[in-house]
Amino acid sequence: MSYQQNFSTGSGSRPARRNFEFGRTYVVRPKGKHQATIVWLHGLGDNGSSWSQQLENLPLPNIKWICPTAPTRPVAMLGGFTCTAWFDVGEISEDSPDDWEGLDASAAHVANLLSTEPADVKVAVGGFSMGAATAIYSATCAAMGQYGNGNAYPINLRAVELEEQRSKGSHEAARRAASLPLFLCHGTSDDVVPYSYGEKSAHCLNAAGFRNLTFKSYEGLGHYTVPGEMDEARNWLTARLGLEGSRY
Repeated sequence: MSYQQNFSTGSGSRPARRNFEFGRTYVVRPKGKHQATIVWLHGLGDNGSSWSQQLENLPLPNIKWICPTAPTRPVAMLGGFTCTAWFDVGEISEDSPDDWEGLDASAAHVANLLSTEPADVKVAVGGFSMGAATAIYSATCAAMGQYGNGNAYPINLRAVELEEQRSKGSHEAARRAASLPLFLCHGTSDDVVPYSYGEKSAHCLNAAGFRNLTFKSYEGLGHYTVPGEMDEARNWLTARLGLEGSRY
């Protein structure tokens, strides 16, 4: 099923509108007691299916994984070629303009997917590459209590787990940021998103108040995951979410 969402931009009585149609969502059901739900966001040009197959094999029986698929849209970095993307990006650079509207739409889609989870289930978001950047944005929205467009962010995230990423108030926002656990991973030989961006993301997030942050570097790892990295992510999730019965 697809999920459509309209966002307004501009001012006056004739705002511009962009329609975001999200693709199919894949769900991996918990094999044990349902204690946590994690929305996992894929990278540029990928889809939820590939990650759902990988996550299904992780020995985390108490987690329900929700793996949505991003909208298919023109991507400036690819010369306007259309593919699945959580937001538009012109280049992988600190100076590249941010597609706030696309980020807000994707963060709202994540929140919508988590909104119907039972009250006693902990909810979290994670992702790879562009999905990790979107998860970071969701974390900042959760801390600030609102999206970039000013609308209220409705979900109380319990953790954020990220792999290969680039990131871009009030006292209450600082408190929420400090209490939200983040786990960031990056390979030193990443030839798509430079390792230095991962380091700077971690530094900027820490400086912004995300004190409960773990940054792991993997020597020689490129723009992909390896079993050792996933094992560390599994152990971190088990500890931070207080999961029972996870197999080691």
